[in-house]
Amino acid sequence: MGTDVPQVLRIGGASGFWGDASVATPQLLAAGGLDFIVYDYLAEITMAILARARAKDPKAGYASDFITAAMAPNLGEIAAQGLRIISNAGGMNPRACADALRAEIKKQGLALKVAVVLGDDLLDRRDEIAATAPREMFRGSALPPQDKIASINAYLGAFPIAAALDRGADIVLTGRCVDSAVTLGAAIHHFGWAQEDLDALARGSLAGHILECGPQATGGNFTDWRDVAEGLAEIGYPIVALHGDGSFEVGKPKGSGGLVSRGTVGEQMLYEIGDPQAYLLPDVACDFSGVTLEEIGPDCVRVAGARGLGVPDSYKTCLTWADGYRSGHIFTFYGLEAEAKAQHFSETVLKRCRKTLQGLRAPDYSDVSVELIGSESQFGAQRATQASREVAAKIAVRHTDARAVGLFLKEATGLGLATPPGLSGFAGARPKPSPVMALFSYLTPKDQVAVTLLDEAGALACPVLPGPAVFAAPRPAEPEPPQASNIIDVPLVELAWGRSGDKGDIANIGVMARAPALMPWIWAAMTPAHLQNVFGHFLHSDEAAQIERFYLPGSTSMNILLHGALGGGGTSSLRNDPQAKGYAQLLLAAPIPVDAALIETRKMRTDG
Repeated sequence: MGTDVPQVLRIGGASGFWGDASVATPQLLAAGGLDFIVYDYLAEITMAILARARAKDPKAGYASDFITAAMAPNLGEIAAQGLRIISNAGGMNPRACADALRAEIKKQGLALKVAVVLGDDLLDRRDEIAATAPREMFRGSALPPQDKIASINAYLGAFPIAAALDRGADIVLTGRCVDSAVTLGAAIHHFGWAQEDLDALARGSLAGHILECGPQATGGNFTDWRDVAEGLAEIGYPIVALHGDGSFEVGKPKGSGGLVSRGTVGEQMLYEIGDPQAYLLPDVACDFSGVTLEEIGPDCVRVAGARGLGVPDSYKTCLTWADGYRSGHIFTFYGLEAEAKAQHFSETVLKRCRKTLQGLRAPDYSDVSVELIGSESQFGAQRATQASREVAAKIAVRHTDARAVGLFLKEATGLGLATPPGLSGFAGARPKPSPVMALFSYLTPKDQVAVTLLDEAGALACPVLPGPAVFAAPRPAEPEPPQASNIIDVPLVELAWGRSGDKGDIANIGVMARAPALMPWIWAAMTPAHLQNVFGHFLHSDEAAQIERFYLPGSTSMNILLHGALGGGGTSSLRNDPQAKGYAQLLLAAPIPVDAALIETRKMRTDG
């Protein structure tokens, strides 16, 4: 890093998903002083949607609102401030996204340079890939039939983005890259980090992870939501101030709503990271177990301590494929015995459909789901309410034949006059069968993926050289079993913050102690048996092997993985919560034992 390079790189995170609020870009531009604004639009579900869009229209398949809502109204100010933009809005069609953006820039008479990173799209190589017969990386299943494959995308890294910036790009677009790469690419360019700078790469990746979900780091989806409720309408989007060693501070625009605290940043750090000592990215294998979070001022948290454990030699690759059809509908019941009526109605609908399928010698539905929302159906054994007098029956089915799904939709609405009393809310257009774009994840060796940078100067190959081999760090010592003379049961939420999400069919639940002294009690209580009691109704079986726990002493937190807990995952599940977004809320509601003196001390501090 040269002496003329500023010691701090300021990056704002303006998007956490396709459809994020359009207020983020003007808010961050108004804050001023930024070097970059980054946008993350992609998730597995998003890629499946974009694959279907591209199949219908070769000019579609990217996040179009990046052009219309984020860029078009703000290009003039972006150019005036001289800041730079990085986004994975290219999705399934980064060339088309770049073409649309260049057309808008030309229309406004600006001279911003656009570069696009290509190479993640491997669909044209499906026959070659099929010949290697890769296995699904989580379940070990075989590759789906070739004629059903809709998309294949490798998750690229940050160095090609840095190369585009090195060549003078003002705006860099990518297809599928890891979410944090849009931030790490800026840091590699700015600080000149190399493949061997493992700790810096891990810390820059963590900065990207904090930014990649936008306001989830500044009070969105926060456990203590009442602390931020008043300002949610004006919530601030996150800003990181990144240093040359990779450590950084998290903040937000002055005067904006929300909160930046150890709790808000910690929840986002734990979000969907899997094994915190093996968070594998294309550019570095990260160890977040020793990360520390320090509140150094109002709405300012310093983050340090991530480690790099080598460079993986492969790209995670996600393939989507046509796996039948699904659909569902919601029917509300209210009045006396509403819950029993809704359950009986749901069973009657499925019984009638199955009888028709049997008469046609057609196979049964491959999956069905009945959830009575309002009756604590998500709580399983932790249900605490009596029978509800008002529920919404969500009924969904899945089948290889769209006609069988259509049959369900017809029969479900057709029973409106042959149902127990109290049915309402079934008016309106009847839903249609939707194709299921299932997810198949596997690993592709890096030397089998050709990455290319395309900008005004032409095309540039971006070969990925082998880096230091990945090594395993020793596991930290677990907290000592706690003891106390007076133990009481309290909901976990009194001791911890929590946030949950998904990776495929795996639920990820992060739990962070509100104070270090509480962590031994939390760890001792989060046994496989306790987790099975809370989440057993979501799991395929009662085998404890489906549950993994990881300890992060630096932040006095833990991460929990529930394998096979999402009914197949977001792209194909029939469940009300196919991405585990509410699982942390279930865990936080469940009581656990704790030293009564610790609770009393915390109450005294809060009251004081």
